[in-house]
Amino acid sequence: MNVITRTVQLNDGREIIIETGKLAKQADGAVMVTMGKTMLLATVCAAQEVKPGTDFMPLSVDYKEKFASAGRFPGGFLRREGRPSDYEILISRLVDRALRPLFPDDFHADTFVNVTLHSSDGIDMPDALAGLAASAALAVSDVPFNGPISEVRVARIDGQFVINPTFEQLDKADLELIVAATLDNIMMVEGEMKEVSEEVLLEAIKVAHEAIKPQCQVQLDMMKAAGKEVKREYCHEVNDEDLKKDVREKTYQKAYEIAVSGNTNKHERSANFSAIKDEYIAAIPEEELTDEKKALVSKYYHDVEKEAMRRAILDEGKRLDGRKTTEIRPIWAEVDYLPGPHGSAVFTRGETQSLTSVTLGTKLDEKIIDEALIQGKGRFLLHYNFPPFSTGEARPSRGVGRREVGHGNLALRALKPMLPDNYEYVVRVVSDILESNGSSSMATVCAGTLALMDAGVPIKKPVSGIAMGLISENKGTNYAVLSDILGDEDHLGDMDFKVTGTKDGITATQMDIKVDGLSYEILENALRQAKEGRAHILGKITDTLAEPRPDLKPHTPRLIRFTIPKEFIGAVIGPQGKIIQGIQAETGVVISIDEDDEWGIVEIASPNKDGIAEAEAKIRAIIAVPEVGTVYHSVVKSVMPYGCFVEFMTGREGLLHISELDYNRYETMEQTGIKEGDLIDVKLLEVDEKSGKFRLSSRVLKEAPEGWVEPEQKPRPPRDRDRRDDRRGGGRDRDRGDRGSRDYGKRR
Repeated sequence: MNVITRTVQLNDGREIIIETGKLAKQADGAVMVTMGKTMLLATVCAAQEVKPGTDFMPLSVDYKEKFASAGRFPGGFLRREGRPSDYEILISRLVDRALRPLFPDDFHADTFVNVTLHSSDGIDMPDALAGLAASAALAVSDVPFNGPISEVRVARIDGQFVINPTFEQLDKADLELIVAATLDNIMMVEGEMKEVSEEVLLEAIKVAHEAIKPQCQVQLDMMKAAGKEVKREYCHEVNDEDLKKDVREKTYQKAYEIAVSGNTNKHERSANFSAIKDEYIAAIPEEELTDEKKALVSKYYHDVEKEAMRRAILDEGKRLDGRKTTEIRPIWAEVDYLPGPHGSAVFTRGETQSLTSVTLGTKLDEKIIDEALIQGKGRFLLHYNFPPFSTGEARPSRGVGRREVGHGNLALRALKPMLPDNYEYVVRVVSDILESNGSSSMATVCAGTLALMDAGVPIKKPVSGIAMGLISENKGTNYAVLSDILGDEDHLGDMDFKVTGTKDGITATQMDIKVDGLSYEILENALRQAKEGRAHILGKITDTLAEPRPDLKPHTPRLIRFTIPKEFIGAVIGPQGKIIQGIQAETGVVISIDEDDEWGIVEIASPNKDGIAEAEAKIRAIIAVPEVGTVYHSVVKSVMPYGCFVEFMTGREGLLHISELDYNRYETMEQTGIKEGDLIDVKLLEVDEKSGKFRLSSRVLKEAPEGWVEPEQKPRPPRDRDRRDDRRGGGRDRDRGDRGSRDYGKRR
């Protein structure tokens, strides 16, 4: 084995160790990255040949966390890892977005990058090392790659920036970013923050870049040590320079005229561009027209379109739809559009439209998070759907893809900081994109803000979002920053920079760079221009609905939460859940109970306020402590020869002895006329401290006959019935014992 090991020292003394040559040697490249007890194996394999007709980079990046890495079993019936979680998809996307722009434009071989977490102590966050591991595997391979890159997480904690914080440290942060970069340039940024300024965001990116540089240098050293400075030779493209020149000469001016025409209709503009290509192909003699030549014409004409669009912006300041570089598309919005959900909104900006709904639920609606390193509950959910009809495509919808997961997560991070602290409801936001021509995730943020306010969720402040683009040349010496980009400006441009925030600061950001040479001056200008655009969009939002509605919709479940002593949980649940099920059936509410230290947290939900009040009263009656001297309105539960048992509080019964009924002397209970179900007032005279039995009397509530003398109480030997009561634990407080607690445990 030729084992090569290199070490990167972090500022806080922690070490990152990169090792190659020991594991997975049949892959084109493989490294093990270790920090503390966290270990990730990254491998890369690229095909030697290219599938016919491939003219793009078929890159697949997969990040996977093994449950065994944390000493855990996977859930589910099979007890093995299954489909990737949303979290694993998000990390895969982060790595993919950093790597993809750095492969050669003419490299089209199927390439697979796999990063797997094999060990973790739950302290260090492994996702921050995934980009480094993937790039290092490429560095020690012969796969062509214009890297290396690395990724780090930067967080601001108590005003100080921390690189690759631990799980515990991250909980205290007001800013958290994943930044990817080469030695010279920023490639990707994504993260969330609590209303920070543009200056703070820019400073965080700079701090991250400084931490990335030594990690890139170590990879260059490993590449040299492994003898992989020269990458494999390949020839994946067939080119015809004469055809390329002819296509440009005969189509560029026509394409340029469309680019500066200011046509605002996406499909009409696309059809006009396509007509130029079709006209060129139609002019080719039939005997010369082959499928290969058609493909080359399409490829070269795509480059013509790109050049025409870019020159129109850089030379004349004219965008495809006629807007200025700082101009936002027309916006209209509407709230309360759907009567069924608890809140809804339509937000339309140009040809991008989101129909968003909000549903408010109870604790039973929480999302269960059970991943290798992260377990818990999700109380704020945001789902983003992008059906094919939103772009006019005639194809089936095959469920949620990685794009939907990524866009939904960005919108979630944008809105989450503005939710009320410890909000009692579980919140689900669903954005359905009905039209799309750029920046649908930012439309989701805007529509989500309106729908939350329409639902009566008391968000702290409205949030707006905008997507910024960039057209640049000559390493960024000549550039134009574009506000509110179109889909074509994203596809043909150099940057997609999404920024969300309130009037007071940024809440989330996502940036992808497609060129080298992005300076901090360009970033600063983009952030400043984004702030102006966000403010404009925020004004349109508040014009539609200025603040959250003061009350929930009539059909929204009302919800209350209160605490009870932990020892009473079993009493409220009852044997096999009979008590709590009975309360729900009688009142029509939904009740959930959770444990928190020494308390039980009771949550009651129902659209019926009276039902909630009734259920709360029943629960409070169960946990109430009987007070000696109090008169209770009771119901007869059973009649015995020596008296009757009455339920004087919910879940509590006591014996009303025949001698305590009134001032008459009865030989049998039949003489009293009392039967099950009768109502009777009783007074609690005494609670036996040892047995817990309750001594009740209805006689003391009645006026004594004239001359009545209270008989002297004589001690009597215990009878068999008393012994049985003692063995049962005293009085008939039937739902508070260990049995109820055990039933509760089974239910949990």
